[in-house]
Amino acid sequence: MRIFISTGEVSGDLQGALLIEALQRQAKVNNLELEIFALGGDRMKAAGAILLGNTTNIGSVGILESIPFVLPTLQIQRRAKQFLRENPPDVLVLIDYLGPNITIGSYVKKHLPQVPIVYYIAPQEWVWSPPVGNTSRIVEITDLLLAIFTAEARYFQAKGVKVSWVGHPLLDRMQTAPNREAARKDLGIADDRLAIALFVASRQQELKYLLPIILTAAQQLQAKFPQAEFLIPLSIDSFHDLIQDNLQKYNLQATVIKGKTLTAIAAADLAITKSGTVNLEIALLNVPQVVIYRVNPMTMWIGRKLLNFSIPFMSPVNLVLMEEIVPELLQEKATPERIFQEAKELLINSARREEIQQNYQQMRENLGTRGAGDRAAQEIIQLIS
Repeated sequence: MRIFISTGEVSGDLQGALLIEALQRQAKVNNLELEIFALGGDRMKAAGAILLGNTTNIGSVGILESIPFVLPTLQIQRRAKQFLRENPPDVLVLIDYLGPNITIGSYVKKHLPQVPIVYYIAPQEWVWSPPVGNTSRIVEITDLLLAIFTAEARYFQAKGVKVSWVGHPLLDRMQTAPNREAARKDLGIADDRLAIALFVASRQQELKYLLPIILTAAQQLQAKFPQAEFLIPLSIDSFHDLIQDNLQKYNLQATVIKGKTLTAIAAADLAITKSGTVNLEIALLNVPQVVIYRVNPMTMWIGRKLLNFSIPFMSPVNLVLMEEIVPELLQEKATPERIFQEAKELLINSARREEIQQNYQQMRENLGTRGAGDRAAQEIIQLIS
């Protein structure tokens, strides 16, 4: 069987890699040989995909922010369309990555109508008030939608899409995470030290809009809690030098960590983090967190005034139950002072920490059971068998 998987950004690469591993397990059970081609990143390549284009460095959130990535995205898509035309797959699997994946899906639906299209982890149209066309196009191109959230499943089912809720694949990934004691030993963190994880960027734009405010807040925390150690897991290797230069600029005692994201989380007493998939990893490892996000002010103005952009919450942790389990600061609220105050509260108020951790348990129960990746893989293989 030939499978083509299309995704983008760091989170898509992670989810794609987990799916590839599950597909290979299920193929072995069913005595099938798989060829997997992909648009994704190094994780997917390591998992066994033949990579046609690396999309982890060309992701963005926002209108103005996406402009620098239009040309490289078009170039990769042109290459992908040519490959699909010359080597039709048995199934096309789309993972998140709204605009580029709608383009790829629409191309396949028109020119290769015999190829079924599976959307695994659909864009979060069910969260905000998007342009109506986006949802309609997802519905038009999708033969089967594999949902990881129950609200996502209900939303697209109501739109007429064939939906299967498989649960969240991060539940399986957490089985490889070390416990707190092992993580601290691995990173050399003494028992009497506070460890604060900073998740500053997995997109180029976040280096501009998030890194300075997070490091400024960390400066204030360092002054308040001199026993604190800061850990910065690196999501993209090319960001290393800029982050390191900024640590010197802000005189922050922090360690940049490569390839040990789960270890850094498990070792932490607190995380200050951009909004994204990593929020769920932090929650599943029971670490309190402050979630922030900012984009270009003009992008936010256009979104609010012209595109009817509004969201109940931005963090996946809060979206699971549609309740504010963890504090989140969006745009104007994401200031160093607010981040510092929220972080300080979580470090000194044990009752607040316990409340968050109890709510994490309820959130976890709504993510389904382990084996989401294998259930998704079974659905895909069954569809093309």
